Amino acid sequence: MEFKLVTGMTAECIAAVTQKNTAVAVGSGSLDVYATPAMAALMEQAAAELVDRVLDNEWTSVGTSLQIEHTAPTPLGMQVRAKVCLTGIEGRRLSFSVEAFDEQEQIGRGQHQRVIVRRSSFMEKAGSKMI
Repeated sequence: MEFKLVTGMTAECIAAVTQKNTAVAVGSGSLDVYATPAMAALMEQAAAELVDRVLDNEWTSVGTSLQIEHTAPTPLGMQVRAKVCLTGIEGRRLSFSVEAFDEQEQIGRGQHQRVIVRRSSFMEKAGSKMI
């Protein structure tokens, strides 16, 4: 199967920092600032959306690796933005550079990998663990 992906493709996702995505709320710390797990999820969301926009409904992608640094705090009320760039394609394996920004500065960066999977096969494999 050929996928219409090319290196250099980019995507962004935006979120507001609310009480629900603070370190206190997600259990990753004791301060009311944007949580590292929330930043990671926003980065993955941007990458997933980039891939999904070129796949038909039979296919999707799943995250397999995420190495990030969270380099600056973001308080409640600010917006954050994750930006991803597709940097490598090896068959169904995809590599991305990922960055996150608040309204003032870059707050995180790293690398992310995803694999394109057939939805039905992947869910069948996951469901087989229930037996």
